[in-house]
Amino acid sequence: MFSLASVAKDTAAWTIRLTIVLLLGSGAFIQSPRVMAQTADADAGSSAISSGSEGDSQSGSNAAAGSNQNDWVHAWMRKADEARASQPHFVSPIVTTHVMLVQQYRFDMSWQQDPIGGTVTSNYGASHGLEIIPTSRLEVGLFQPPFLAHQSSVPDGFGDFSFQIKYRALSAPEGRGDYFVGFFLAGSLPTGTPPNGVGHTLLSPTFAAAKGIGPWDIQSTIGASLPASGANILGRTIVFNTAVDYKVKGKLWPMLEQNSTFWSGGVLDGKKEVFLTPGLVIGGFPVAERLHLSFGAGVQIAVTQFHQYNHRWIVSVRFPF
Repeated sequence: MFSLASVAKDTAAWTIRLTIVLLLGSGAFIQSPRVMAQTADADAGSSAISSGSEGDSQSGSNAAAGSNQNDWVHAWMRKADEARASQPHFVSPIVTTHVMLVQQYRFDMSWQQDPIGGTVTSNYGASHGLEIIPTSRLEVGLFQPPFLAHQSSVPDGFGDFSFQIKYRALSAPEGRGDYFVGFFLAGSLPTGTPPNGVGHTLLSPTFAAAKGIGPWDIQSTIGASLPASGANILGRTIVFNTAVDYKVKGKLWPMLEQNSTFWSGGVLDGKKEVFLTPGLVIGGFPVAERLHLSFGAGVQIAVTQFHQYNHRWIVSVRFPF
């Protein structure tokens, strides 16, 4: 079992190291106008994020600088740009898993009304973190444990460490079909302590699809949450999310999401809860070369009689690179 002090120390050290890598890396990359044009509407500011050569017509003039573009960092960035150029450029929703391969650091915070007592639970981290694109068809996400603070008598503490792997099966950018189809596998490990952590390993296979229609896009996921143990308590769930958003001049993305969960087995057998989540994402804004910044906010509103919480306000900060 982890102590609060040791986990907080490790989390702080990890965050400092990540910040140093991002800042050092962002100053080392050279932007490519050709890839910038392909990614003009990239998610949350990933437009104008590129690396590699300056274009086929100028490859000869850049021969002297070629050795600086062949290290593993630039090779990695070129793979990320290749992935971005081969898919639509939809913004990350507030709640629904982003139906694209994305490379960014994301930190979310939320505040929700507890079902009884009129208290509020705060969540800092909200199971988001670092997402990278190691190949043109894969994304790997590693998410630091969130910290939960309760106004009630429930003890504060860290939740579970989680991860996600995305596989891009089919996709086409704007003007060539504007769609994405993929298969994701998410999971969490019981690093937290109940009730802040669930106390069991969870695996969540998911099917994801998205389609753009002019300035509109629809992103949808359907998956299951399958506990490796403790199914008699946790049950098994089907999770279905859909986000619809509208692009306004490439910087404003108003959206509406529906977030549904259905339980089979466990103490909540037969229950279902559905939320509607209006939200807005703003960005992205350049920070340093590849590094960009965007913001999002929304509120989950319960529309079913059964719900474990209500009026969950969410603030999201993203750093695409």
